[in-house]
Amino acid sequence: MRIRLYSPGRSAVILALTAVGFLAALPLPGDEELLRIEASLRPKSLSRSEEGQVVLRVMIRPGLTISPHPSFTIEFAPCRELVFPKNFYTHSDLNMEVLEKDGEQFLDIQKPVEIPFTVSLEAKRGSHILEGKIKYFARSKKDGWCLKNTARFAIPFFTRQTIAPRNKNT
Repeated sequence: MRIRLYSPGRSAVILALTAVGFLAALPLPGDEELLRIEASLRPKSLSRSEEGQVVLRVMIRPGLTISPHPSFTIEFAPCRELVFPKNFYTHSDLNMEVLEKDGEQFLDIQKPVEIPFTVSLEAKRGSHILEGKIKYFARSKKDGWCLKNTARFAIPFFTRQTIAPRNKNT
């Protein structure tokens, strides 16, 4: 007898597994870590009107690649302290190199992704957190699958009360 399971909501899966007593033994859908993000801001302590960069290092599980299509996107949650030129960025916005091997295109994620921002003039002094997510398609050529997924990140940063001095050369 073959049983086919459909994808119920995450809480229904947890409830069912808990009732049966298998919660510790079985991984839940989506719990696998395919992609890891190391995220930081440069500089870490910022003044109003100062320019900086979000730096994202993307690491993927060995044997997998990230497809450039459908779009690889990086999105930021609204943050009053930081002003970005756009709300989301695709691989082409970020000039990420697309490589090809054995007829398959994939993104070169060896170099960190850098996204510019400016600190708002209304930024409040203190500690803040920038939240974001990367939407991507991971592929395993060896196992013959492609999976749409999202990885989230959060970056703590600090804003000072001062306004950054203007560059005298401009």
